[in-house]
Amino acid sequence: MSKKIIVIGSGFSSLSASCYLAKAGFEVAIYEKNPTVGGRARQFKESGFTFDMGPSWYWMPDIFDKFFSDFDKKTSDYYHLDKLDPAYKIFFTDEQLTIGDSLDKICVEFERIEPGSSVHLKKFISKAETNYDIAINKVVLRPGLSPLELVTPETIMRVDQFFKTISGEVRKKFKNPKLVSTLEFPVLFLGAKPSQTPSFYSFMNYADFGLGTWHPKGGMYEIIRAMHNLAKELGVEIHTDSPVEKITTINGVTNGIVINGNQIVADAVLSGADYHHSESLLDPKERQYSEAYWKDKVFAPSSLLFYIGFNKKLSNVEHHNLFFDTDFEKHAKEIYDNPSWPQDPLFYANFPSVTDQSMAPEGCETGFFLIPIAPGLEDSAELRDQYYDIVIDRFERITGQSVKGNILFKRSFCVNDFIGEYNSYKGNAYGMANTLTQTAFLRPKLMSSKVKNLFFTGQLTVPGPGVPPALISGKLVSDLIMKNLK
Repeated sequence: MSKKIIVIGSGFSSLSASCYLAKAGFEVAIYEKNPTVGGRARQFKESGFTFDMGPSWYWMPDIFDKFFSDFDKKTSDYYHLDKLDPAYKIFFTDEQLTIGDSLDKICVEFERIEPGSSVHLKKFISKAETNYDIAINKVVLRPGLSPLELVTPETIMRVDQFFKTISGEVRKKFKNPKLVSTLEFPVLFLGAKPSQTPSFYSFMNYADFGLGTWHPKGGMYEIIRAMHNLAKELGVEIHTDSPVEKITTINGVTNGIVINGNQIVADAVLSGADYHHSESLLDPKERQYSEAYWKDKVFAPSSLLFYIGFNKKLSNVEHHNLFFDTDFEKHAKEIYDNPSWPQDPLFYANFPSVTDQSMAPEGCETGFFLIPIAPGLEDSAELRDQYYDIVIDRFERITGQSVKGNILFKRSFCVNDFIGEYNSYKGNAYGMANTLTQTAFLRPKLMSSKVKNLFFTGQLTVPGPGVPPALISGKLVSDLIMKNLK
């Protein structure tokens, strides 16, 4: 008899782990609380508009390729990818900066803003490429069990990069604040301020400028659909509308879960749900981490999102747009140092139908706006309305067009929704920040130290926030389960 493994949640890391475990011969069953799979990467459709509710950036295509190749598949077996050109546009107070689809194009743009900067940029990205190779092929493939995992010949030579910051490295070579903001932007995906992120993480700049920004036709949910189909091909059972009430144990060993008062038995349980919530499904004495532990951690931001259907095509925008026309530092402090609703928020606007007309009715535009905010803030309809007006007013002014009268519908999503729909700790959107003291073995563990055969995966554990790290997290935990359940 093959051993049975229950997986809680169906986000990227859960689906990844499920595929690896099923391939290894385990009997795998996923239980998802929401009506559809995908976790935070769900999709919704309205009046012909298609929205990705969560991740919208397809970076590090090599990680997706590696995942599917582990099952003798290719991404093209499941979805079609386009490289975006431009990758994205950044709006500043007095001008716009366009990030093209090659380093040469980006160098031309940097030279336009700051003569001589392209020389520094090429050196910076070359170093970032080396870091990317070390990070992806050496460091992130370790399960976070020991500090020695970080010790490789390559990291020993670069140990200073773990104690310097991205912010410090960028500002040494680039003086123009627009270029500084552009180079500091990618590490926001890691969930911390650039001034708190080790400079080794410059590999994110290589992911951006070196590997480029891609789009799966039909949206990011096509990846979830692909992984869902692969899991089913491998024999994984998938149950939606199945919220888990308890993780059960006997004599310190997990023996399954409870759903709707019914016990479902298994040889091991893997939770890809929010880590803090997952441990709340255990008796207090079986939890590894106290409330004080979680309260003390630096969490990545939450978000206020507006999903909007426009009845016309918009002008002066690209697929991805960053609005950095306000003070970057001030907004960062309002997220991390002094958590409060931002006075002049930066925001991101995504219009996938600019490059993929399948995501909106003909002549229309699908869009969502995202404001990063501190987790745990008060969330009310009044605050959402207030910030909606701020964003739309600024969007109209900066892009030089009127859109308020062209909105067919809008839907908002914020802290209360992250808590209600994903059991997210303090309503965070991106997990735990990758600061120096929250990197690798210093993150919550993949394997419980209190309950045997209980495992965890996802953005709160190793390697950290983001879609590619989630795929890797699923692989890491599946290897650990195979080793422990032999």
